[in-house]
Amino acid sequence: MLRRGLKNLQQIGRSYSNQVNVGTSPERQQQLALMNDSCMLVNANDKVIGKASKSDCHLVDTYGKVKLHRGFSVYLFNSQGDLVIHRRSKHKITYPSFVTNTCCSHPLHDIEEEREEKDAIGVRKAARRQLNRELGIPLDQIKLEDLNYVMRLYYHDAGNDIWGEHEIAYMFVMQKDVDIKPNPSEIDEIYYIKRENYHRDILEMDAPLTPWFALILKHRLANWWDNLGNLEKCTDHSIQSFYPK
Repeated sequence: MLRRGLKNLQQIGRSYSNQVNVGTSPERQQQLALMNDSCMLVNANDKVIGKASKSDCHLVDTYGKVKLHRGFSVYLFNSQGDLVIHRRSKHKITYPSFVTNTCCSHPLHDIEEEREEKDAIGVRKAARRQLNRELGIPLDQIKLEDLNYVMRLYYHDAGNDIWGEHEIAYMFVMQKDVDIKPNPSEIDEIYYIKRENYHRDILEMDAPLTPWFALILKHRLANWWDNLGNLEKCTDHSIQSFYPK
């Protein structure tokens, strides 16, 4: 059932992605400006080998390829164990109106502290920055140690054949009650998902899932959810891919 649901969501996703937003709202202009940010290009071993604009890192070339770069995703649970997810803003350049995890973005090459490698400190700092920017969570409510680094995910998705993704993404799990005030240029709607029937609740939403969220939903989310009090049990910092060998 889950496999069939994910396949249907991917089909819906192609339709959504082909609706290219060309509006001139302030939110849209913010998103366009962010495409100038410098992301970190990496090799297959996650070693930084250069930088490129966010735009260049997400353009699909004539062979269906996208530049491999570093990203991250955060999965925030409240003290009751509910998972915070959201529908991406319709103003987003990539995957507009898709449902995704709490927060996802990229460490920036031009921010020196986000290039720190030890213990994924640089990526944690980027995640803290983006939790504040996207969800409006006050910085004093996010400590670096709140962000539990559980794995790295490799994935590639050609999106709408114009904009896509190709990342080694660091996955962080955080359980904490925080104040949320979503940024409308990033988020259209926030959802709190309970552990019971979460597959059904997420798959029955009338929107596709981002490809990275779909992979984690299928392969890792249940394990993280069931071990929120002991995340070391499901921590593996090797680069993992869930595509067939």
